[in-house]
Amino acid sequence: MIKVGITGIGFMGWIHYLAYQKTAGIEISAICARNQDKRAGDWTSIQGNFGPPGEQVDVSSWNCHSDLDSLLADDSVDLVDICLPPDLHTDAAIAALQAGKHVLIEKPMALTVDQCDEIVAEAEAADRQVFVAHVLPFFPEYAFLREAAVSGKYGKLLGGHFNRVISDPTWLVDFWDVEKVGGPLIDLHVHDAHLIRILFGMPERLECRARMRGDVVEYGMTNFEFADRDLVVTATSGVIGQQGRPFMHSYEAHFERATLQFGFAALADKPEVSSLKVFDNEGNVQRPDVGDGDPVLSFEQEMAEVVHALETGTSSTLLGGALARDAIGLCQRQTESAIGRKPVDV
Repeated sequence: MIKVGITGIGFMGWIHYLAYQKTAGIEISAICARNQDKRAGDWTSIQGNFGPPGEQVDVSSWNCHSDLDSLLADDSVDLVDICLPPDLHTDAAIAALQAGKHVLIEKPMALTVDQCDEIVAEAEAADRQVFVAHVLPFFPEYAFLREAAVSGKYGKLLGGHFNRVISDPTWLVDFWDVEKVGGPLIDLHVHDAHLIRILFGMPERLECRARMRGDVVEYGMTNFEFADRDLVVTATSGVIGQQGRPFMHSYEAHFERATLQFGFAALADKPEVSSLKVFDNEGNVQRPDVGDGDPVLSFEQEMAEVVHALETGTSSTLLGGALARDAIGLCQRQTESAIGRKPVDV
């Protein structure tokens, strides 16, 4: 049984807790929180944009720490799950690895490629695994796309467009601070950058045309160029000023023998779902059943991937640190392209 210690008992810490309750082979043995009420199990103040609100949690069987050093000295912990603000990820991850723990970091891995490289190097030196919790590949509609690309059931993947937009997150005061949260590319688009990296590999070149807020991309469209010039891959991501659509994401992916399409939008009045559809060469429209849309289930599958990698001693092809580092690298190059108003090599 893999024993995990969670540091950072906020919304993502709560969602990870829910996932661990239903994932075989792993269980919580410790938590770390500065807030005394949370250490006592009162998580009722936790709210998020999906899943259930926080509840009173039975912590009686856990070691409840008030600081990270104490958690890292806890011999019951095999894996440290870092659900802290992004600017704290690098120091926490390196300290955990130096303490001999495996590490799971909530996305983004870090705020810069250099920080990611530090974490990856420390994991190699410590002979420990580092995972980054990019859950998007486990969302059922995106898992369907990923599995179609791997299996070749619709022929070669020819490209796609990926879209992810939010309204201005005024509730997150540090959102636009590149040294704390990172802005729309690092905090939001990194999901699609990571997915594009999984599906297509690393591009050779990219160009991002963007509306800027200072030196931060506010809203941009990126064209990714690959060694295979037949691949056509684009993405739009960022922030709009209107608050009537707090969040949306979608994709359209083109294969030789089919096109896959999906979209979801959280609107001010009610959510709208454009369910997954497959358009084939014979003119048929298929609507695959991919489940009931419980978002916590995707996190359970994410944790199962971590368990499998640790139990087998193999690297994860979906959650590995080097892969997440590449996603941050793409976001950085997109910013450089947008600021310079020209294409850049990757």
